[in-house]
Amino acid sequence: MSATGKASNEKYGHGGAICRDCLVVQPDDSALSSKKPGGRCPECGSPRMLRHSELMSLSIAHIDCDAFYASVEKRDNPDLADKPVIIGGGTRGVVSTACYLARIRGVHSAMPMFKALKACPDAVVIKPNMEKYAKAGHEIRSMMQELTPLVQPLSIDEAFLDLTGTNRLHGVPPAVTLARFSSRVEAQTGLSVSVGLSYCKFLAKIASDLNKPRGFSVIGRAEAYEFLRAQPVSMFWGVGKASQAMLARDGITMISEIQDMEESELARRYGQLGLRMSRLSHGRDERKVDPNEETKSVSNEITFNTDLSEASDLVPVLRRLSEKVSARLKSHHLAGQTVVLKLKTADFKTRTRNRTLADPTRLADRIFRNGHEMLLKELDGTRYRLLGIGVTSLTSDETADPEDLIDVSATRRAKAELAIDSLREKFGSKAVELGMTFNADGRNGKPQRDN
Repeated sequence: MSATGKASNEKYGHGGAICRDCLVVQPDDSALSSKKPGGRCPECGSPRMLRHSELMSLSIAHIDCDAFYASVEKRDNPDLADKPVIIGGGTRGVVSTACYLARIRGVHSAMPMFKALKACPDAVVIKPNMEKYAKAGHEIRSMMQELTPLVQPLSIDEAFLDLTGTNRLHGVPPAVTLARFSSRVEAQTGLSVSVGLSYCKFLAKIASDLNKPRGFSVIGRAEAYEFLRAQPVSMFWGVGKASQAMLARDGITMISEIQDMEESELARRYGQLGLRMSRLSHGRDERKVDPNEETKSVSNEITFNTDLSEASDLVPVLRRLSEKVSARLKSHHLAGQTVVLKLKTADFKTRTRNRTLADPTRLADRIFRNGHEMLLKELDGTRYRLLGIGVTSLTSDETADPEDLIDVSATRRAKAELAIDSLREKFGSKAVELGMTFNADGRNGKPQRDN
């Protein structure tokens, strides 16, 4: 039965197979096994047959665009098709992403650009064009939202989807809907996605990474425990390098070792992290796909072309970044109660400083002044290659920035800032500039890259 024809959801059981090229569907077959090789499509001969014993009963998906920024650039410039492409900024920046030709040469996201070019000297380096990427990302997201209202974006190029109960809407199980979607994205946008399908978000996210690019992988309930048993602890969400090092000191490197420990022992040793690892190691993840999940932070950062250590160089940049963060908060009617300063030294060590305010703020003035005070304490002669400012503990801006009855000048500055916002909205972002920030975007002979 073809997924493009008169497929009816009542014809499907739990297992089945889909040809990812011609979209022919083979309904439930008791002989199907998740471990059985796919074979070729009986209709078109394609080797891209997706088979799984739970294929037609799973409904939680993670969709991830393949090497998104680089793929957009290759789509728009066919001359780049067979060339390694790195998206990033100059020799002082870092890699935002790289195409798969560059990745097999050792290039990866967040790698310093000089190391990336050493690994792949013939790469074509392109400065990020976020406006273009956002347009492509929004087009794909709109297509996702046609499948289900339960779409939870994680970034411009990836999202979770919950297709539970959409059989009646689309006439086919979620797996078939996703196969159609993948083909439609390629045909309509010239870009490709990888799909992970499972019964929970944790395993759907893992599945989407298993067979990139143009992948479609499935992890069912029956195989989850044994599959996880063979994976390293780095597979857990929220377990970064520091946590991995801590676990390694205790002799724990594989998820199987977590599975073999009592939950109470994991909780005693590692607190909430231990409890989370215990649940996930057994394939238990109760998190829902929430399209309204709040943004956790708003920030902006810059990588300098020359390491900087003087307040006269860093403070104007901090003000400009604070204005950008403030503009984003205001446009989304958000405010943050914790100001976060980020610095990266010349030897790539990161310093993060936090300050929690009495009331949430959306004002550039308050963000800057608190960031400035934290920055001054770090100006000890250390040279910095990156500076960032942001806010966390986000909330609605309804209760933000009450009038300061003690510091009357703060209230005057707030009113002046809102007046400047009105002028910028009417005449453009450069209509009014402070003297402090006039030379903060590279016009002082120290070019910078906005991340």
